Amino acid sequence: ATSLAILDIRDIMSMSVMSAASRVAPRLAPRRVAAKRASARPVVARAAAAEKTSIDFEALDAQMQDQTVVQILDQALDMYGDDLAIAFSGAEDVALIQYASMTGKKFRVFSLDTGRLNPETYQLFDDVEKHFGIKIEFTFPDEKAVTDLVNEKGMFSFFEDGHKECCGVRKVQPLRRKLKTLKAWVTGQRKDQSPGTRMAVPAVQIDPVFEGLEGGPGSLVKFNPLTNATSQQVWDFLRVMGTPVNKLHEMGYVSIGCAPCTRAVLPGQQEREGRWWWEDSAMKECGLHSGNMTADEKAKQEKREATEEDIFVDGSVTRVERDAMEVLLNESTHSTTTLAVLYAPWCPFCQAMVEGFVAAAAEFKNGENKKVDVIKFRADGDEKEWAKENLSLQSFPTILLFPEGRSGYVKLGSERRDAESLNIFVESVVGKL
Repeated sequence: ATSLAILDIRDIMSMSVMSAASRVAPRLAPRRVAAKRASARPVVARAAAAEKTSIDFEALDAQMQDQTVVQILDQALDMYGDDLAIAFSGAEDVALIQYASMTGKKFRVFSLDTGRLNPETYQLFDDVEKHFGIKIEFTFPDEKAVTDLVNEKGMFSFFEDGHKECCGVRKVQPLRRKLKTLKAWVTGQRKDQSPGTRMAVPAVQIDPVFEGLEGGPGSLVKFNPLTNATSQQVWDFLRVMGTPVNKLHEMGYVSIGCAPCTRAVLPGQQEREGRWWWEDSAMKECGLHSGNMTADEKAKQEKREATEEDIFVDGSVTRVERDAMEVLLNESTHSTTTLAVLYAPWCPFCQAMVEGFVAAAAEFKNGENKKVDVIKFRADGDEKEWAKENLSLQSFPTILLFPEGRSGYVKLGSERRDAESLNIFVESVVGKL
């Protein structure tokens, strides 16, 4: 009875999906209704044919831009069958499972259990299995690799030296191992999820990062059926379908990953600003989809870094070059207290702190008992690697205090960069100003 019901859904898609559900189900582009059934057929019908015939994936992607999510998944399953699996993170990408169930075809789902997920995510895994009558294939990180990382660097090393290493051990390596058992996979990536890193997400592509079952470059195909969908469209669809969702969404979480690296976001913020928030927004990819930073995007980033426009330009903050920073670093005893911001003028977080930092600079310069020099050091471009090695730069902006009567510096450990917080930071180290 269940299978007949699913087939009935497929048979009446032209009526039911185009009426209620299609008004909210995300499409990749406005489609031509008359061409619907023709466009639903794959460029190459089966994986067996794909092995003999070279598929033009650019042409296939262009074709899929005019298809619904269900049609793309239907075609992907036709092409690769049991050699394809849907990657499920425990967030709103549950929509992919809902869409796949509408194809009436058998499909596989896998998920990465990093060992540090929220309880609500584990509950969703159970809810999804029961709701759809499926078994999720769980993949786990290598025990020795996790043990070595934690014993050497502790539980929260990613706050100190970035999330890449931890994600590499807990997510990327297990994913790489899983994908080597497949010929194709499906992700919930969308272009609107993160500035910069996800603007080059085709509907289908040769995976630029990972290898598949047959090994070597080009051995794995990646489908991104939701690429042009918006968050609103996805959520409208989930509500209409009554799909189980992660309870964290009710608490303001949008992009959901591991518990220590995920937090709620405010209205109007980009989804992935709730992930690895202590790092620069352009670097908020865990390594799973880093191939989406195209050469063009990298060129745009380099162009941003080449800008001559500056910030903190009212005269209260003095700009210095590397030689001045080297002098501060090498002083055995600082003769004055200096507050330094390592910044990039194109960084939105740096731009957002200008008012507070300038106000604090004015107060520091007019202190009754102690004067504080306030400087800025542009640490992007050619200076970035040096700043990482010598000034603990992990993200923009980074604020350092070089206290009078001491050597070295103290790094501001929070994101509170308003004038009051900066004053508390300075006075907690050097005393009342």
